[in-house]
Amino acid sequence: MNHPTRNRNLRLRAVLAVAAVTGLGATALTALPAAAAGEAVTVQYRQSATGSDQVEPWLKVVNTGASSVPLSQVKVRYYFKADAGASYTYACSWAVKGCANLTGTFGTLANPTATADRYLEIGFTAGAGSLAPGADTGDMQLRFHRSNWQPLNQNDDYSFGPAQTTYANWSKVTATVGGVPVWGTAPAGNEPTPTPTPTGPTTPPPTGAALFDDFDYTGHTDPAINAHGWSVRSNSGGPGVPGATWAPENVTFAKEGTNSIMNLRSSTAGTGESTRHTEILTRASKFKNGTYAARVRFSDAPVSGPDGDRVVQTFFTINDLKAPMADDYAEYDFEYLPNGGWGEPANILYTTSWETYRPDPWEAVNQHSESRTSYAGWHDLVLTIDDSTIVYYVDGQEFGRHDARYLPERPMSINFNQWLIDLAGQTSTTPRSYDQKVDYVLHVKDQVLTPAQVAAKVGAYRSAGTAFEDSVPAAQ
Repeated sequence: MNHPTRNRNLRLRAVLAVAAVTGLGATALTALPAAAAGEAVTVQYRQSATGSDQVEPWLKVVNTGASSVPLSQVKVRYYFKADAGASYTYACSWAVKGCANLTGTFGTLANPTATADRYLEIGFTAGAGSLAPGADTGDMQLRFHRSNWQPLNQNDDYSFGPAQTTYANWSKVTATVGGVPVWGTAPAGNEPTPTPTPTGPTTPPPTGAALFDDFDYTGHTDPAINAHGWSVRSNSGGPGVPGATWAPENVTFAKEGTNSIMNLRSSTAGTGESTRHTEILTRASKFKNGTYAARVRFSDAPVSGPDGDRVVQTFFTINDLKAPMADDYAEYDFEYLPNGGWGEPANILYTTSWETYRPDPWEAVNQHSESRTSYAGWHDLVLTIDDSTIVYYVDGQEFGRHDARYLPERPMSINFNQWLIDLAGQTSTTPRSYDQKVDYVLHVKDQVLTPAQVAAKVGAYRSAGTAFEDSVPAAQ
């Protein structure tokens, strides 16, 4: 998300090199295929703002079928024409079902029209429950705006209805149940397709160049860490709290069950001088196309002390920005904010693909996905990059799909870090600390693996007793 505060922090990280909307596939609706027996919904819409600062589509989903519909199976899309070079930020002002139970993701249409090249897709978490026949969700008071708050134009947006000031059925917003289109007509030229579910072989792909690390080390000074190409960060600088220290001693290793686990502990007592950030990264920038994967444990609460700090827990790849707006810059992020930040009030997970940026005056070119819900606990994170597409998966399910504009031109390093955006989220001077754990990391060069193949490949390494392999050649 290109929130100004977030941009400043990401810019610092990219400049140091120590270390936006998604394209989930387009849908349109000409003839509706049959949904599950008895499942049918309609979408009601009213506009709440005709001005130029933000779009406010207020929506209701109504169950018009004969059986109960789990809202977690429902997706609703609002289509619009993006302003040139703009990225967008989604927010929920209020919802009967609770804003925490709604997700908002931006996507890109495969076949743009004069009135639509993007969409906002609204989904629901399990906490939203189900809709009984005849029931509706009640108000969902949604909004989105340009991430830099520049003026926008709604009048050329496909789904915008300036005269629609009270709720009524609106066919220019579409809905699917379980991936099956059940309501509305999308912009012409886009066929209805469900969000793909990861499938494919569960056996490992043919042997190729790969990096695998089970993080089986004795501590941050273990000579094997350096021998295996890692650097535990100790130098000063951003991102995060000014004056904070990057503390290599807070990167530790231990056994949990049969697996070795890396732990990144970041802490603060409410001042820059007391703040300790953590990061580990590959010294070599030699990773480009292929599959990246890690099993990461995010945490919502501190290990000790008061909660509320604006923490960022990450798995990402990056190279250096050689000049403002240089087109060979690249960065691909999984970023979890357990306590919000960058204008977000609560937990949120981002995936972001960066093309480039300019530090001053700030200008960013990226594409992002986000989900506003808790991701505390272990998660399997997979990123695939080929010659046409960037795809992010979380726990085997597609999370975001970004297009060819954001593909890397140069190799990158692989990084994990945990840091605090600022000290405004929790102002106490009581010491507190946060843990981010990592089970393994995998990169397979020039091969796009399914999440099932990733799991099989990791299992094969462990069955063979292989804790580390790096056969990825140095960048040419």
